[in-house]
Amino acid sequence: MSLFSASNVYAQNQEIIHPILEKHQVRVFIKREDLLHKEVSGNKFRKLKYNLLRAKERGISTVLTFGGAYSNHIAATAAAGKLLGIKTIGVIRGDELGKDVSKTLKGNETLRFASMAGMTFNFISRSQYKEKTTEEFLNQLQAVYGDCFIIPEGGTNALAVKGCEEILSEADKQHDIVCCAVGTGGTISGIVNSSSLTQQVLGFPALKGDFLAEEIKKYTSKTNWELVNEYHFGGYGKVNGTLIEFINTFTKEQKIVLDPVYTAKMIFGIFDKVEKGHFIKNTRILAIHTGGLQGIAGMNKKLLKKKMPLIEI
Repeated sequence: MSLFSASNVYAQNQEIIHPILEKHQVRVFIKREDLLHKEVSGNKFRKLKYNLLRAKERGISTVLTFGGAYSNHIAATAAAGKLLGIKTIGVIRGDELGKDVSKTLKGNETLRFASMAGMTFNFISRSQYKEKTTEEFLNQLQAVYGDCFIIPEGGTNALAVKGCEEILSEADKQHDIVCCAVGTGGTISGIVNSSSLTQQVLGFPALKGDFLAEEIKKYTSKTNWELVNEYHFGGYGKVNGTLIEFINTFTKEQKIVLDPVYTAKMIFGIFDKVEKGHFIKNTRILAIHTGGLQGIAGMNKKLLKKKMPLIEI
């Protein structure tokens, strides 16, 4: 299990120098979880760690999971499976993608990468995909694929939260606020569990809706957290020209690439709140870069079709 051989790995923290931060006397550091591993990066490294270790412990040689056509989780699971000698199956949303798989793989870098890493696919309709958490549907999958270890969409379960509890180091307790983007709630739950009670944890959801708070409460009993809901830019996978310009400027100035679905929205929100005077002077903010950069290619294809500016990497 060389991928996860160390008892824990801590990502480096990189301070951001910017006139807005200097003006308001707020310090922002980015924890570079995106640099943990080239192919299994960010929170996917954390979420997969104990899930794949558990599969190995049980002697299960196949892992099955779920995702969309550009899913970071799908790509990371395939890569981790290849490195660990575990077979991987991806149940992919969109049965139209399975009508001509070779054409799909040719036009989709995420699925092509996963396929080259050995993942096999089951393309299902969007209506079927909505049933992915039901016992009946999961039993059907077990009947088809046999004894396989099932990991939910996005990777969030109790084992994933355990992995995300290893994001913060003891030294990170010097920061007043810890920020992270929120998709399924697993990453922020782990961060809250390992945070100090003197710290505030802010989650920046990439999705619309208020359901995430209840999901997070399933995995933590602590209350030193809140969700900041005004920076989702219209919902999951949605971007606009303002966000793209922010990403490209940030990359040029800080030499850090932000993914448009999660981390970029969080960093945009932090800067906006700093500029509006939301944080008191001398506040230290630690923002978690959760990776996901492989999805930029797919996003740029969508932007190209809409004749919008592209994300520069």
